[in-house]
Amino acid sequence: MVGMNSFKKVAIYSSLKDRKVSFISSQVEEVLENLGINVFLSKSSVYSISNKRKIYSDTYIKKNADLVICIGGDGTLLGSARKFGAKGLPILGINLGTVGFLTDLAPEELTLTLKEIISGKYSEDLRFFLKASLAGQKNQCIALNEAVIHSGQVAQMIDYELYIDNNFVYRQKADGIIISTPTGSTAYSLSGNASIMHPKVKAITLLPMFPHSLSARPLLVDSSSVIKIKVLSSKGATLSMDSHNFLKLKKDEEINLYRSESDLKLIHPINHDFFSACRNKLGWSLEIKG
Repeated sequence: MVGMNSFKKVAIYSSLKDRKVSFISSQVEEVLENLGINVFLSKSSVYSISNKRKIYSDTYIKKNADLVICIGGDGTLLGSARKFGAKGLPILGINLGTVGFLTDLAPEELTLTLKEIISGKYSEDLRFFLKASLAGQKNQCIALNEAVIHSGQVAQMIDYELYIDNNFVYRQKADGIIISTPTGSTAYSLSGNASIMHPKVKAITLLPMFPHSLSARPLLVDSSSVIKIKVLSSKGATLSMDSHNFLKLKKDEEINLYRSESDLKLIHPINHDFFSACRNKLGWSLEIKG
């Protein structure tokens, strides 16, 4: 989807405390101010901020900004997505990480590309969140990449049952299970040899982790499915959302996972291409030298 709207009020966020972040942030501020953009620096950012500039609360940014520029790697963007993106704010990522599937704006291209994006020359990419809730409880948490249910200890299996839309699928003994969005298919799920999904595919991957079975395989279900997992292990299990929120699950406790009502709107340069990112970041098409 090609964007058309220009941005007028832009927030800058990073979870990294690094001199390079501060340098890039200053460069972004200068470019934005020269374009007449109102700049908000996030109070929850951990990098050092000049005393000359006012900082703003996350609540203020959610109500007043129309774009968040996230500086860092994919982990930083995941935090920004939960904090701002889930509330409807578009996110633009400047990549200072190693892989950076979500943060695709390189620092050396910053000034020119940022000017184009601010003026309305960009593409939009909608990504859905996973939401998790315990049966009978109101507390909920979200993940952009994946939810992982595991034992919480090395080399210790858990026993669980999987249901899709209240239909029993299987009982499994494994180190755990990864429930991944298309966004997360290039993250933890990738290391488990599951399929890479194009962001436009509306599906969820269920990947058993080191299952005690020769026939266990990744399973893809529609993104509208309600996934229920019942923990059967006497010691329970642990739920993690994007390796961030951790929740202890008791024996016989049920966790429901489903697509969140809100989507994340990622902002990309106009020439952004998912397959090009795969070639560059995953080493596709590398020549094999004999």
